[in-house]
This record gives sequence, structure tokens and C-alpha cells, in this order.
Amino acid sequence: MLGSHWLWVIILLVVVLIIFGPGRLPELGGAVGKAMREFRKATSELTNEVTTAAQAKPEPPAPSAAASSESVAKGPTSEANPPPS
Repeated sequence: MLGSHWLWVIILLVVVLIIFGPGRLPELGGAVGKAMREFRKATSELTNEVTTAAQAKPEPPAPSAAASSESVAKGPTSEANPPPS
């Protein structure tokens, strides 16, 4: 199975050489390398963003001292049971 794989790679390289010619192969290789670098850079940036977003946990807001003292001073109020008149 591995032997036939290398045969296909060699056939592909020969076809590319025939189509593009020996003068354009370095140019074509540089373009492919640049595209692969850009792709790797984009995927690593995306992976870093997803990892950062997954690790960040929103902290619940801490109750302030003024708000808790006001609710204790007022006491529980209910609209359903108004104070007697």
C-alpha cells in the first residue's frame, strides 16, 4: 500500500512539471509555502481565541455593602400585603 502511494506522488510531480515547466516550479513552490504559512497562522490564532474564551469564566458581581445594608434597614416589603391603616 505504501509503495503505491509513492508512485502516485511521483506521477503527480511529473504532471505538475509538464504543466508548469521547470522555470515556474520555484515560483509555484513559494506560493504554496506562503499559503500554508498563512493557513497555519490563521488556525493557530483561531485555536488561541477559542482556548482563551473557553478558559475565561465570568465572575458574578459581588454584592455591595451599601445595597445589603439598605435591604436590611427597609426590611421585607410586599405589595400583596399592605400595612394595616
